[in-house]
Amino acid sequence: MKILAITDVHGAYRTVEAILARAGKIDVFVIGGDFTVFGGPKEVEESVRSWGKFQVPMLAVSGNMDIPEVDRSLEKLGVSINGKGVVIEGVGFFGVSAAPYSPLHTPYEISEEEIGRRIQAGYEQVKGAGVKIFVPHAPPYKTKVDKISMGLHVGSKAVREFIEREQPHVCICGHIHEARGQDTIGHTKVVNCGPGKSGYYVLIDIEKIITIQNREYQRT
Repeated sequence: MKILAITDVHGAYRTVEAILARAGKIDVFVIGGDFTVFGGPKEVEESVRSWGKFQVPMLAVSGNMDIPEVDRSLEKLGVSINGKGVVIEGVGFFGVSAAPYSPLHTPYEISEEEIGRRIQAGYEQVKGAGVKIFVPHAPPYKTKVDKISMGLHVGSKAVREFIEREQPHVCICGHIHEARGQDTIGHTKVVNCGPGKSGYYVLIDIEKIITIQNREYQRT
């Protein structure tokens, strides 16, 4: 299985379309939150429907810069994995929207307890899958992929605790733009896709060995 993952689009919907157009054959398209900047359901619905022309299964969570109502739109469109799980060809995908409470008071912040509750609800629906892909918007706490430019770790403790306990094969996250890259927690491969608005995305190949590549869209 080949997965294309992108996060932190922040309104750059045409950039995402260009990435999809150049990606070649992919089996699943994952959007890890922050479709917008304080945007609402209408623009998210329009973007998801427009990407539908590529005829690739889409799975998504919303981010802290999306208003909470975006989750309902993703549910209506049949692509949400916020607090739920979906199995495609033996690979289980589950996720959680939003980010932990912060001093920035962005539109969609929730408690670590609620993050943990949603994670577990989604995991229960895919725990029997041979490969498990976890998609929180916020990265796990105290990793290479949750460090802001001042050097502070600002990821989710609930996300980290879950990964340490259950060891999903892959964690796809975003949120912290400057922390694009990869890390590991035990056997779990963790990847921060970087801001999709700047052309960053990730390709994941699920074979006997899982490979993850951070990529950048080169405009011509």
